[in-house]
Amino acid sequence: MVELSAKGKKIQLLLGVKVALIILAILVLIPLLTKHPKTQLDLIQKRGFINFLTLNSATSFYQDTTGANGFEYQLALLFADFIKVKARFITVAHFSDLYPELLFGTGEIAAASLSPLDSDLTQSVNFGPTYHQVDQQLLYRKGNVKRPRKITDLENVVIEVISGSSHAELLKELQLNQPDLSWHENEDIGAEELIELVDEGLIDYILADSHEISLQRRFFPELRVAFELGPQKQLRWAFNLSEDDSLKLAIKAFFTDVKQDGRLDQLIDRYFSHVAKFNYSDLQTFSTKVSDLLPKYQEKFQQEAKTNNLDWRLLAAIGYQESLWNAKAKSPTGVRGLMMLTQTTAKQMKVKNRLDPDQSIQGGAKYFARVLKKIPQRISQPDRNWFALASYNIGFGHLEDARKLTIFNNGDADKWIDVKKNLPLLSKKKWYTGTKYGYARGRESVTYVENIRKYYDLLVWRDNKNNGVSNDLSNQNPFSDSQLSPSL
Repeated sequence: MVELSAKGKKIQLLLGVKVALIILAILVLIPLLTKHPKTQLDLIQKRGFINFLTLNSATSFYQDTTGANGFEYQLALLFADFIKVKARFITVAHFSDLYPELLFGTGEIAAASLSPLDSDLTQSVNFGPTYHQVDQQLLYRKGNVKRPRKITDLENVVIEVISGSSHAELLKELQLNQPDLSWHENEDIGAEELIELVDEGLIDYILADSHEISLQRRFFPELRVAFELGPQKQLRWAFNLSEDDSLKLAIKAFFTDVKQDGRLDQLIDRYFSHVAKFNYSDLQTFSTKVSDLLPKYQEKFQQEAKTNNLDWRLLAAIGYQESLWNAKAKSPTGVRGLMMLTQTTAKQMKVKNRLDPDQSIQGGAKYFARVLKKIPQRISQPDRNWFALASYNIGFGHLEDARKLTIFNNGDADKWIDVKKNLPLLSKKKWYTGTKYGYARGRESVTYVENIRKYYDLLVWRDNKNNGVSNDLSNQNPFSDSQLSPSL
């Protein structure tokens, strides 16, 4: 046997240490190399927030008196809560910027009334489930141009559309059979501004989505919808293609959840239901009354609203719905005055003369504030205000009856969208005979609430215009809240 020298032993020892280190490294690295990399959703959840790309618009995202608001904003908050992270919002200047920004990685999800019908860039992204359907409508102003009734009537006219939108893509498709069809793609302004330009006569025709037109058309009663073009748009969120489906599956699960539990319907109802029906005559009358009568009472509305911590424009909207601001109004049932107070209510509010407009406004403000306090605190905004308006109109007892019927019919008594379906039952014998307070004209109460919401929006629009504030529908929703209550 050959004995190693001291130097040989040292070399052997070093080799042994190196082999041991290599084995140790392999033992440590093998689990890391074989472990699956984190998914896109894992990375978002570890980071603690998700970025949404959106637009400043009445249908997506805007700043309210209480902060950020809007249909897409509220929907995004619900999704962020669903995956247990915070939501961050990045507003882009133009519609045409949404898809490039998404592809550049600025945000994970684009939420702004998008559709796979948009530009060719949509082929590079994924789309979530449909959450709302809207029509593509041709808008014009009565008296400025002749109403077109079919696609061939649009030859040799120019239609304005938003650059990169589904409307531009639709016109390109229609042009294949209508070569004289022409349009201009506008990148510098949004749909709301285009609608206003039609009213001003600076643009003859635009193609826009029905929910955008409905929200804005209230302010411009001479605007008309000529007809609808193309298929209905399926509104969906867009997100980047990824090696894993984690975000896609989360979005799919989320929309399944909010559709099943009614939160999606509630959001759609909140933002769009009160503008679904357009009454030209009603808006014309309102416009006249605003000019002729409101200046007489505006200061009193403001004073009493401040005293009772209310929005004066909401109080004025109630007054208009009650009497058309007629201080001498009187109904066959004996209610009187601008706020149409009953004798009992007037006595409770210490109103001595119901036909005195100042006393009537004072009494109406105090009474509405009292009614609002009776609505359970657990009911979140905006539903709490809508319940208060219904109670102001029909009485708290009848409202409670309707809420009980809602529970009986498997609805949620703390949601206006469910209760307003049951209020009309109070006029049906099959239902009201089993209630505590009996018969009531519940359908009228639903209309009452929807009308006040409409008048309020118009008053805020007017107020903003008079004060030089941009009318992007910001600061005009007394029923808004930062997000839907999880209990909803």
